[in-house]
Amino acid sequence: MSASTNPRLTVETTPLSAAPAFTEILDAAHPLLWRRRGAGLVGYGLTARLEFRGANRVADAAFAWHEIVANATVSDTVNLPGSGLTAFGSFAFADSSAASSVLVIPEVIIGRRDGVAFVTTTTVEGHAPAQARIPDIAPLGHRPKVSFSSGEQSEAGYRASVREAVGRIQRGDMSKVVLARDLRGTLAAGADIRPMIIDLAQSYPDCWTFSIDGLIGSSPETLVRVHDKTMDARVLAGTAARGTDAHTDLEAAAELATSSKDLDEHAFAVRSVVDSLEPFTSHLSTGDSPFTLRLANLWHLATDVTGAVADGATSLDLVAALHPTAAVAGTPRNAALELIEELEPFDRGRYAGAVGWVGASGDGEWAIALRCVQVEGPTVTAYAGCGVVANSDAEAELRETTMKFRPVVEALSPID
Repeated sequence: MSASTNPRLTVETTPLSAAPAFTEILDAAHPLLWRRRGAGLVGYGLTARLEFRGANRVADAAFAWHEIVANATVSDTVNLPGSGLTAFGSFAFADSSAASSVLVIPEVIIGRRDGVAFVTTTTVEGHAPAQARIPDIAPLGHRPKVSFSSGEQSEAGYRASVREAVGRIQRGDMSKVVLARDLRGTLAAGADIRPMIIDLAQSYPDCWTFSIDGLIGSSPETLVRVHDKTMDARVLAGTAARGTDAHTDLEAAAELATSSKDLDEHAFAVRSVVDSLEPFTSHLSTGDSPFTLRLANLWHLATDVTGAVADGATSLDLVAALHPTAAVAGTPRNAALELIEELEPFDRGRYAGAVGWVGASGDGEWAIALRCVQVEGPTVTAYAGCGVVANSDAEAELRETTMKFRPVVEALSPID
């Protein structure tokens, strides 16, 4: 269904007495999931799939979503985030990307929030309504096992790109640029991608685990979340590996918290987010200084941004304003994007774009698509990037990308 199509939808959300764990009810053919800390949404079937491209892709999606909501009949007795008319979304990173950006409206959504389980059915007017229940789920099939190798950007090529970027930064062309590299692998015939999703959800419960239109990952970074006229975002920039024991782990966190290189990189990212959000909010607040966020394999510098959303602004409006942040592009934005296009020999696709969901009220939860892979047929492409500043070291940045690949590579390369 194209973005210009305006279906008339009938939507009904009712409570469920109980729902099993989301990872137990993923659809085998097209797993559709948004989950963090046991709460979230899992979808089945397809009522509508809207595609967008170009520089106005998020704004076009916001307009199309407004039209769909205006023509929908919604009955929602649950009234929780994610209930009622809801679309899953995933957006390409670059304006020129060949990858489509999508909003996907499933036939059935099973949700859980604040201890309440619910089911939403969405049908096109005149069609037979979907059954308000958990569909029959196929047993888990062959576990995927993928051997990754360098994609279009080799390790040597990445080091060279970092060195070139450092030279441009020292020359004054920009303050920061985020450069990524890619890995490629192939799924065996009959492999079931659901075990990978389950591993990510269980290994990284504090991250946003997602599976939307073939984009699968667990992102630690909240781009923006809007609930009932309030918004919050979490900015991550600055990274260190976890230590090998309690002592070295604390040393790694302390070194990160005092690293001038990482603190500078983080400050650029926070300023980018605040500047982008201010036109859409009545007030904003941030922490006085970043804190260290512990993940299973990494430490990050993190800052939370909170505020009140101005009248009429939706989560998609905020996504359009924020993307791409300095955390995934650089500073100044346009100069960084030009250098990314020059130095990265591949299309990022939806990597580092926005991924999440939007509801009928405009509320939603959106993360930056990091620690992820794109699955297209048998081909699996993983991406990881690092922020390059004036004193970056090419070998250190390469090692950081290897750390960032670890979640998806381990989920797809299990040890027997």
